Amino acid sequence: MSSSDLSSAGAGHGRRCAPAVALLLAAATLAASVPAATGQAATRGGAAGAAEFDGARAMSWLERQCALGPRIPGSPGHAALEAAILEHARSLGLTAHRLPFERPHPYARETLRLTNLVILAGRGSGPCLWIGAHYDSRPTCDRDPDPARAAQPLTGANDGASGTAVLLHLAELMAAEPPPRPVALIFFDGEDLGRAGDLDGYCLGSRRLAEHWNDFGAPLAGPPPRGLILLDMVGDRDLAIPQEGYSLALAGEWTRTVFARAEALGLSAFVPEPGPAVFDDHVPFLRRGLPAVDLIDFDYPAWHTAADVPAACSAASLEQVGVLVWDLIRHPPD
Repeated sequence: MSSSDLSSAGAGHGRRCAPAVALLLAAATLAASVPAATGQAATRGGAAGAAEFDGARAMSWLERQCALGPRIPGSPGHAALEAAILEHARSLGLTAHRLPFERPHPYARETLRLTNLVILAGRGSGPCLWIGAHYDSRPTCDRDPDPARAAQPLTGANDGASGTAVLLHLAELMAAEPPPRPVALIFFDGEDLGRAGDLDGYCLGSRRLAEHWNDFGAPLAGPPPRGLILLDMVGDRDLAIPQEGYSLALAGEWTRTVFARAEALGLSAFVPEPGPAVFDDHVPFLRRGLPAVDLIDFDYPAWHTAADVPAACSAASLEQVGVLVWDLIRHPPD
């Protein structure tokens, strides 16, 4: 994502193929290394047997993603995470879709291959609630003050793994307690391939999905969603999420609805005040008139540096965000 102007659009990074067996082993390792949800986590804070969001569980998903190494599109880590997300959904009995696409690389003469992922859950009728996050990580730590580290791939604990971790745990909760209305978990690819000052390399998967979500036979095709809730950089230890600028300007009713629920739940990480405008995966949907809110704490000193590691994140922060989204899933706003 980039803190900048709403007027641009773009592409990403080349793809390398990892051996299929190695990818399957890495995906299996990721899934197996996350401990099963405990009875305590499932009932904490609610009625007996009720599924509740557990920040420690989400934190374990964050750590395991980072252990895969860089998740740059085309890398072994990216392919392993894609496989693990799909296997996780299938193991829970949820429907998962791969949405691959190709586009020219904006900075090289090669083809970029990306894949958005969609997991569907819920029953009954009513507008679908979309929850999104990007699962790729940045090719470089270009904002790191150390030139040697600046050329290295980003670990992306907060910027990438945090939102994905919340979605992976939400999938578990929705399998245990099916939502009363349709819900889509959307894993965007190619969000963070752009260069400083050039928006054309950012938000590639979301641009593609915003253009094609209602194509005939597409998994999200149908009536417009109630809204999109984008989770990005939600694991910061010192979490404070304001009302992101584009969300507030172009989807004010939806943004205020989400923040009102956070206030009703007593979640102190959510600050109902205007924040900076951030060019992120919600913008392509806002441009097409779909309500979308970006839950992001952009005041993060480790952004695009080698310091964006699991130690900079906390289970408590992930839990505040997860509790909010899970409540909106269980009790959909009108």
